Amino acid sequence: MDHLLAVRDLRVSFRLPEGVVEAVKGVSFTIDPGASVALVGESGSGKSVISQAIMGLLPKAGTIDTGEILLRDPASGQITDIAALDRNSVQMREIRGGRISIIFPEPNTSLSALHTIGDQISEALSLHRAVTRSEALELTAEMLRLAGFPDPQRALRTYPFELSGGLRQRAMIAMALVCHPALLIADEPTTALDVTIQAQILKQIRDLQQELHMALLLITHDLGVVANMAEEVVVIYHGEVMEYGTLDHIFREPSHPYLKALLRAVPRFDMARDERLVPIREIKPNTDNLHTPQHPLPADYDRHRPILSVRNVRKQFRIRATGGGHETRVQAVDDVSFDIMRGECLGLVGESGCGKTTLSKILMQALKPDQGQVSFYDGYRDIDLLALDGRELTDFRQRMQFVFQDPFSSLNPRMTIYDILTEPLVIHKVGTRRQRQTIARELMELVGLDVRYLQRYPHSFSGGQRQRIGIARALALSPELIICDEPVSALDVSVQAQILNLLKDLQKQLGLTYLFISHNLAVVDYIADRIAVMCRGQLVELAPKELLFRRPLHPYTQALLSAVPDPNPDHLLDFERLMLDRASDPLAWPAPFTHHPDAPASLIEVEDGHYVRAAAGTRREELVA
Repeated sequence: MDHLLAVRDLRVSFRLPEGVVEAVKGVSFTIDPGASVALVGESGSGKSVISQAIMGLLPKAGTIDTGEILLRDPASGQITDIAALDRNSVQMREIRGGRISIIFPEPNTSLSALHTIGDQISEALSLHRAVTRSEALELTAEMLRLAGFPDPQRALRTYPFELSGGLRQRAMIAMALVCHPALLIADEPTTALDVTIQAQILKQIRDLQQELHMALLLITHDLGVVANMAEEVVVIYHGEVMEYGTLDHIFREPSHPYLKALLRAVPRFDMARDERLVPIREIKPNTDNLHTPQHPLPADYDRHRPILSVRNVRKQFRIRATGGGHETRVQAVDDVSFDIMRGECLGLVGESGCGKTTLSKILMQALKPDQGQVSFYDGYRDIDLLALDGRELTDFRQRMQFVFQDPFSSLNPRMTIYDILTEPLVIHKVGTRRQRQTIARELMELVGLDVRYLQRYPHSFSGGQRQRIGIARALALSPELIICDEPVSALDVSVQAQILNLLKDLQKQLGLTYLFISHNLAVVDYIADRIAVMCRGQLVELAPKELLFRRPLHPYTQALLSAVPDPNPDHLLDFERLMLDRASDPLAWPAPFTHHPDAPASLIEVEDGHYVRAAAGTRREELVA
């Protein structure tokens, strides 16, 4: 066998109390030394189960029924059938972490919160090599440097909670690669990371793959990542291989209907204005029996006044150093101003840590700003949101609701779906018990879920179904404005298309207004009418989406757009330029965009509705040039 790994007719099933579930049904593929192969498919298609079988990490309920997983030792040429090994045997433990390593999708749950990064990575090294502690720490520091840590020696002493999402993912990469494996399995390595950090992580993996002469098995649902990283692609659906071929074949000549459907479900920058995403399974929202809005508008309300006005909002956090050291101040939101018109969707984009979620918490009155004004026009008058308190604030929350990022942690696992949907109605004393039952059924129909599911618990639902329940809960009080904080970042492309289409349909049919927060510019381009770009707590550009994507003017906006992986082999990311780019550093911006505390800056209107942040007194001609 010339291949490094050969999976032949692999069948994996789970024996559960409710019966046997066949998760993998006769999957076969090969990986050559140094090659890059991508496993692509929806959530639940069996991708991660295949990786668990290769690593000998299947849960107790999972068994390999038939098939072979043949691994060839590059040095001796000896072939081992992993499928025939006991998962707890010495031989399997030598392979796991030594010759095959894995990067898990969620670094928060994969890293121990009680141990330093240095201890966790050096432990993997000590298990597979005869090294002293000092040698292990030295090799760990070197691997952290290769993985992109700016200060490896300091990183040895840090705990996972002290690191950003991007650095935690880099720590996972360093742990997986510290023993120089022959094969790296990257299971959704960039899920929920913003585009610039994602590009850095992908480049890091690719560079280390070349430096260590390592093969890569990339498990992902992001076809843009596949186009930039893989040489061969295996398309999985319900545990079976639908299509298997080279990158060019998969993207230029897709033949299987499922693969064609996956490609149609991905948001693209070149979509026509009225073009819709085509999810594999469409949700048809039923708005026929909608309950009456809680706050009907007067006939003579001013249609030209924004529903939400934000002016000069600032928020600073004080962070005290451990051990009683001096405190540092972080300007999370810095002089932010914008309007949202009734019935529109304003997209808010930027990297992790730029202040998007902090701003949304200020709008929801979960945080008090240091200064600024936020007003809401209810059709009769402007309500000063920051002045609301007590009963007034509770009553106002009916008008503005929130859809959370994580559909798993935002639903109470001890409450039935009926209780989750009716809880807002109970809190606000809306309707009788019989009326609440009717509203709950209407909400389920509204988001395309079977009303028979009302007595189930959240664990019975997939990620996409849970997100629909979260949307239904947000709609329970008939709000006028909904803040959506990264509502599709953790969903695969087909479910993402369902949710985005659902949000667009509900906006049109119910007259909803959205503030849609995301780091995925292609998603925002699909759903938003106008887009605001945020960096280091400031809005740096604000424009209708057509203007922003056709002619981005701010260097940070240009960098964000260049970091979006396109599901097209003809438009690959320029990793070298992205790594050299310091576009998120305001001090590196060229004049007149340079941000300096002593140089006041403001949003300047370049053309109709297109604003760019630049030094005060800058002329339009300078920005366009």
